[in-house]
Amino acid sequence: MFAYLLRRLGYAIPILLGVNLLTFLLFFVVNSPDDMARMQLGAKYAGPEAVERWKVERGYDKPMFVNAAQSGGAQFTDTLFVTKSLSMFTFEFGRADDGRDIAQEIRARMGPSLAIALPGFLLSLVVTITLALLLVFFRATALDFWGVVLCVVMMSISSMFYIIGGQWLVAKVWRLVPVSGYAGGIDAMRFLVLPVLISVVGGLGAGTRWYRTIFLEEISRDYVRTARAKGLSELAVLFRHVLKNALIPILTGVVVVIPALFMGSLLIESFFAVPGLGSYTIEAIRAQDFAVVRAMVFIGSMLYIVGLVLTDISYTLVDPRVRLG
Repeated sequence: MFAYLLRRLGYAIPILLGVNLLTFLLFFVVNSPDDMARMQLGAKYAGPEAVERWKVERGYDKPMFVNAAQSGGAQFTDTLFVTKSLSMFTFEFGRADDGRDIAQEIRARMGPSLAIALPGFLLSLVVTITLALLLVFFRATALDFWGVVLCVVMMSISSMFYIIGGQWLVAKVWRLVPVSGYAGGIDAMRFLVLPVLISVVGGLGAGTRWYRTIFLEEISRDYVRTARAKGLSELAVLFRHVLKNALIPILTGVVVVIPALFMGSLLIESFFAVPGLGSYTIEAIRAQDFAVVRAMVFIGSMLYIVGLVLTDISYTLVDPRVRLG
């Protein structure tokens, strides 16, 4: 088991370094510091002196990979790649254009993002798996047919419809919760109920249809026929055998959601004025704050790779053949 984990971590580190290098090239070669300065300053004020001053103030005046003006190790450390890219591995993200510390902002905004994403993720997982098992239990019936039709309809509707429709119906017409906003402590519950509900409903169609497909594939296997031959009920077959053997594809789908648990939902946080990481990213894109955008891209890629490693570990728990292979 330990050797298996070491192999997986050995694969993950070069991938993360490669993603970091690719991100650096996109931000500093394709979109050079001079281009960043001109976009920030605007065409009217983007003279050579203003551009150079903007770069010096933000530390973008250094060479990319080798600083010939320095000596010794400083030739390679006093560069844009080290100060702006490799430094993120130590969670040193620098400061945003408004002067605020990016790492501190991320720590402060992680709580509201998790308060929406974590309950929404867990509820969505339970509800979609339960509905998918229900459709499989009544497979080839009218309930199964119309359930699939409803899933396809829900998949075809934009998430914007659920957000705006939910705000109008639940907050404005029924007046059960506030339209938007956020508060700390126990008061946060009344602001979080609607965003969590919308995140669950928005993914209901795609999730239920996906898990139904997985369960239908499993239910046609030999071990299911053997379980039925032993006299087990259909419910026992579904929950004790089919669900257990479908965990690997379920875990594969779950890993995609892990970065979203920390990064937040861009649309939901923006529409509901929740001060999370999703709205922070949107604000940075609007303000063309490249330091914040770069930090969020790095965190997202790192979380995705961590999710892949955790998924590999979970595979060994649900199927020992993965570890032995």
